[in-house]
Order: sequence, then C-alpha cells, then structure tokens
Amino acid sequence: MAGFDVVGCNEIDPKVFRVYERNHHPRHPYVCSIRDMLEMELPGALVDLDILDGSPPCTSFSSNGLRDKTWGQKKKFSEGQVLQRLDDLFFDFIALAERLRPRVVVAENVSGLIAGNSRGYVKEITAKFRAIGYRVQLFDLNAARMGVPQARRRVFFLAARGDLQLPRIRLDFNEPSITFRQVEAMVGPQEAERSLTPQQLRKYRSSTHGYAASAKWVRCSVAVSLGKSRRELLYRWNDRYKLSYSQPCRSLVGMDTLFHPAQARWLTLAEWSACGTFPTDMDWGDWGPKRAKWAIGMSVPPYMVQRIALEIRHQWGQALRGGSP
Repeated sequence: MAGFDVVGCNEIDPKVFRVYERNHHPRHPYVCSIRDMLEMELPGALVDLDILDGSPPCTSFSSNGLRDKTWGQKKKFSEGQVLQRLDDLFFDFIALAERLRPRVVVAENVSGLIAGNSRGYVKEITAKFRAIGYRVQLFDLNAARMGVPQARRRVFFLAARGDLQLPRIRLDFNEPSITFRQVEAMVGPQEAERSLTPQQLRKYRSSTHGYAASAKWVRCSVAVSLGKSRRELLYRWNDRYKLSYSQPCRSLVGMDTLFHPAQARWLTLAEWSACGTFPTDMDWGDWGPKRAKWAIGMSVPPYMVQRIALEIRHQWGQALRGGSP
C-alpha cells in the first residue's frame, strides 16, 4: 500500500501463514520461529533490505495481560501454540536485523512496553540496536490520528543503519478522526452474526456509549480434579464496550468485546474489518467470523503501517534508493 515490494515474510503459525499466502503470495516465506532463521541459510534477496519490519509477539507486555508475572516463563501462547518465551523474542528480531543488515528497521509493540517495569526492556532494546550499529527512535502513536477509525495505541521503534547517516525522522500524525458513524456509512446495513446471550444482553443494556459494561476482577472458587483440594482462581471479565457514533472505534482485541451503538449485537466482521483497515474482500479461507476477528484484533492496522512507510519513503527515500541522504 505504500509502494514497497514485499520480498519475504516470517510467521510461526501455519494457519495464519496460509491466510497471508492466500492473499499476498510471498516470494520467500519462512513458516517457523524467528529463532530458526538465525541458523538457516538465507537468500541474498533478504540482505541489505530497505526495510525490515516486524512485530515481535507482545502478550507479555500487554496492559490487558499478566505482564511481568509471565516474564521468563515458557508458555503456549496463541502465536503458534509453541512452548516458548515471548518476552525475549524482540532480541531475536534484533539479532536477525544484525544478520540481514537492512537499511531501516521498523519494530512494533504494544503501548504497555513503555509502562511500569517494561521500560527496562526499552532501554535494553535501544542498547541492542546501538550495539549492532543502528540509531533508534521511539514513537508512541495512536492509529486514530493516522487515518484509522480505531483508537489503538502502538509503540514503534525506527532504527536507521549508522553508515547511512540519515537525519532524524519526524512522525507527526494529526489526521481528522474517523468516527464509527462514518464506518457504518461505508459498510452499509449489517445483521447480527450471532445472538447475544442473556448475560451479554444485560451488559449491553447496562452500558453507556463509549464506556465499559464490565471491567473488574472476580474471585471465584472452583473444584479441580486434584484429589480433594480446591483451588482459588482469578477470572477476569473482559471489558465490554458500547461504541459511540461520534468517536472512533475502541481498540480491537482478539475476541468480541464491542457492542454496536444502537443495536443489541456485536460488531460484524465487515465492521470489524473496516475499523481494522483490513480489506472487506480479504480471503479468510475456511475461517469463520470469530477466527477472522481474532486475526484482525491481533494485527497492527494496515493503514497505520502504511502511513509510517510513506513517511520513510518521503523523508529517507533518496538514501534508500542508493543516493546520498
């Protein structure tokens, strides 16, 4: 969308990759852990790229998760369902950058990365980039200011290879907000894909536009099959929101959490796609709306990355084409 030619991709989840391949037909695909790419032989087409763009899995830093309580642990997360640590994958991504020596590296993560104890990781990430010869800038961006009808904050590291002597890049986005009313006008009338349960209907009726219907931790005691013992678990009701026609959509996540402003239903896949700036004709194969919404909620909005790539072309384009900065 920004005029670049995508020459390769890496995805650990084969099911997710099949959707990407069906829609984009990458020339050099790698369906494996990024750690495997550090050891295997790679084609010359992937060396000295203009841009290496990546989103190391961010579950461990999300403000919606357990954050530092999971650091250092091996778990099966949704990204590939492989037993692995996620909090150090960012450094494997930097190690791949050291091997491929792209002119520019773009690395995205959740805004929770710059909050609380996670800020120590930011210092380590910056130090790693500098150690391999890159000058790095950090940006906290809101998709709603970048032509995306969704209020989604994301952190972007932009690292330029030192020998290019590129000037500092400016990312000053202030585009007018796109409201959900505009989204609805774009996608047209929609029908509910599934009915709300009685509990969900109560949440819908109790919520105010733009505010949470439920957002609290509930302590409950449940019986588990471990002899005669009982174990107390913490269960979190995911926040449910009724959208406002006059505001952009709230940040999409990996499940239905967003009620329509005027109808007692969840957003449809068409509305979800529009808010996530995914094409409405995206070929999801045998995935139903639930799985497709999960993929969109786990993704960076395409328009968000397009705006950044356009600025790289505009401000650093001559150097990327082999000329002087």
